[in-house]
Amino acid sequence: MVKIRLRRTGKTKQPSYRLVVADSRSPRDGKFIEIIGHYNPIRQPKVLEVKADRARYWLGVGAQPTDTATALLKKVNVLDGEGKLIPAEEAALSVED
Repeated sequence: MVKIRLRRTGKTKQPSYRLVVADSRSPRDGKFIEIIGHYNPIRQPKVLEVKADRARYWLGVGAQPTDTATALLKKVNVLDGEGKLIPAEEAALSVED
């Protein structure tokens, strides 16, 4: 199964993360298919950048996000409150409001 999950990078006590698409059998920081974003919780304000079109593509073909990845994808309007995929057209309308 393909999963969307976080891959830890950065120094000791200063984590930053990449949002990656990876096979569920590969290790946390191991082989991945594609990087679709990054998240830095240490910086103020917190930095979260996601390639929404690529995230929608992978979710559309069956990739399963982890709990943390789901929370991050909700923040960038890729997933709704119930964890369902928001079409790109609707997400663009909600950003303009």
